[in-house]
Amino acid sequence: MSGGVDSSVAAWLLRQQGHEVIGLFMRHGQDQLPSPPAPLPLVGEGSIDAACAGGSAPAAGRKQGCCSAADATDARRVADMLDIPFYALNLQREFGRIIEYFVAEYTAGHTPNPCIVCNTWLKFGKLVEYADSVGADFVATGHYARLVPTANGEIALCRGRDESKDQSYVLFGIQRSLLPRLKFPVGEYHKEEIREIAGRVGFAVAAKRDSQEICFVPDQNHARFVRRHRGEIDTSGEIVTTDGTVVGRHEGFEQFTVGQRKGLRLAFGERRYVVRIEPESRRVVIGTWNELARTELTAGGANWLVQQRPPLPAIRAQVKIRYRSRPVEAVVELLPGNRFLVSFDRPCHGVAPGQAAVCYDGERVLGGGWIETGANRGLADPVY
Repeated sequence: MSGGVDSSVAAWLLRQQGHEVIGLFMRHGQDQLPSPPAPLPLVGEGSIDAACAGGSAPAAGRKQGCCSAADATDARRVADMLDIPFYALNLQREFGRIIEYFVAEYTAGHTPNPCIVCNTWLKFGKLVEYADSVGADFVATGHYARLVPTANGEIALCRGRDESKDQSYVLFGIQRSLLPRLKFPVGEYHKEEIREIAGRVGFAVAAKRDSQEICFVPDQNHARFVRRHRGEIDTSGEIVTTDGTVVGRHEGFEQFTVGQRKGLRLAFGERRYVVRIEPESRRVVIGTWNELARTELTAGGANWLVQQRPPLPAIRAQVKIRYRSRPVEAVVELLPGNRFLVSFDRPCHGVAPGQAAVCYDGERVLGGGWIETGANRGLADPVY
């Protein structure tokens, strides 16, 4: 229970279905919150104390992520209305791993996706441990995704009914063995239906805005956050075009991501985009829209959610390279070392190392992995 409308209605729906529900809030420990009464023991490294966030009430005007002190209060109020137990998990150490990953990826010139890592490590990692410790049968969240039984007895992870809110992309890292124990109650609904339910039930969060921030970077200044945590490392350097011409300087390549157009502060006759980041030389390479295109990518750390992994030599699939990107038809080929190669039917723009490449068969998530390189085979553009 994050304090938002989706997880609040998810808890209500579960109650309506007759489940005994325990509300949990993840606290990342970046601030301090008062402890709730009568804490329970937790299996694992964390402990249950106060109500992904936390701290004293934020200053007026401060933007919030999904785990603020105000969110904890909202979640507790919903739990009180539903008459269910409510606890917060102190996952400061585990969130520390996510912060280390986040900083390391930016320092390597990659574009991290901490939400996927949080889902894999915490929401469907530590929360499953907690479920085991209290004898719970299921773990449920407010994600817009669906779990659908298949003819051969598998549970398929599928897109949510609301295409504009579908979150199946950020769930590719879940262990396949956990799918039978998960529930996504809001996945069958559209967002406006969820808000209508919340209003009808009387939840104060019915009109609450969706969180758009990374919970541990509430001001969304990623570069400043990275600089504060990485130590004294000089990442400033040159901004160059794809032919190597120096056109400017930057204060740190962690300020950029592949596909970025805004913030370059350079004037050209046509739009320029970040096409590549070179951490070794500290160069940020910019180019045209055509120069941003890639026909292939390789990904590692693959996780497959189907009983039989994609057979060799290759399968057809639709592949998403960003949470908000449209899936592109492609051929997916398994590679040694838990890796795979994606060959797109048409050039794909903004292939960013560090982001996820998630493979679909229609509505079903087949699996995915972390983008390592992008390339234009047979063209002059280099692999990066």
